[in-house]
Amino acid sequence: MTQAFPAIEALGLRKEYGPKVAVDSLTLTVERGEVFGFLGPNGAGKTTSIKMLLGLAKPTAGEGRLLGLPITDPRCRQHVGFLPEHFRFHEWLRADEFLDLHAKLHHLPKEVRSRRVPELLDLVGLADAADRRLGAFSKGMLQRIGLAQALINEPELVFLDEPTSGLDPLGRRMVRDIIKRLRERGTAVFLNSHLLSEVEVTCTRVAFVTSGRVRQVTDLHEHRDGLLQVDVRVGKVDDALLEGLRRWSKQVEVDSTAQSLTLRLPDESSLPEIARWIVGRGVDLYSLSPRAVSLEDLFFSIVGSDMPCEMS
Repeated sequence: MTQAFPAIEALGLRKEYGPKVAVDSLTLTVERGEVFGFLGPNGAGKTTSIKMLLGLAKPTAGEGRLLGLPITDPRCRQHVGFLPEHFRFHEWLRADEFLDLHAKLHHLPKEVRSRRVPELLDLVGLADAADRRLGAFSKGMLQRIGLAQALINEPELVFLDEPTSGLDPLGRRMVRDIIKRLRERGTAVFLNSHLLSEVEVTCTRVAFVTSGRVRQVTDLHEHRDGLLQVDVRVGKVDDALLEGLRRWSKQVEVDSTAQSLTLRLPDESSLPEIARWIVGRGVDLYSLSPRAVSLEDLFFSIVGSDMPCEMS
């Protein structure tokens, strides 16, 4: 397929189940070779969004494209892989038979299947379990074989819905390494995960979603380069102090009980100036403590207490 188009384009996708709105207006773009994180609380519409993009749920409104083709066109899924969060695999099949079945569903010729199946079993650490039936697999092993089937057709775009669920630390590292390889070969990865620490070290950009809407898209390279949270404890917090501090930070959060506040700054360069300004106003400054903003901090500052009850 042509590389001229983004991997994913969604414009105003909406999904209603009767009176309940699962996804309100999903709009986003994911580029080729990008690892894109899709973050939000339970019930934010993440899984429903993925189902619409994959043609598993028909949108009530809006439109989308995968690899340049409309999501209503079955051809768009020929070069797409998918690991769902909740899956039920064929327990009576051996691991190699299961992967061969999915390769046949993608119409891969026998010579390709005979190469891809052992390659992927080795990639996910299941080469020694090739002849074992899936019914005897642990949850972690099933997660591994599920990841292998998502890659059987050498996809240009992969949807991974909670790919590290049930995996131990070694398994999570394996998933990170596989995603890194996919990115290096130009494959786009759309990652939905509750493990923010994994997302932070894996993704290039993330979207924060609540109530089926994208609230913010953040470039994690820029985020890692220096966004700071500064905790300030002073003798007195008043309106004049807050207004003055907004010269440096648009986000000023106040805890009036503890006589403290929090600023968001791009870097440390303005800290001496802020300290001098506070003291110059005659306000007692007890502490000024900068720390890097983690993805978890950013998540809660954007999502906050918005915990929607819509279907996920």
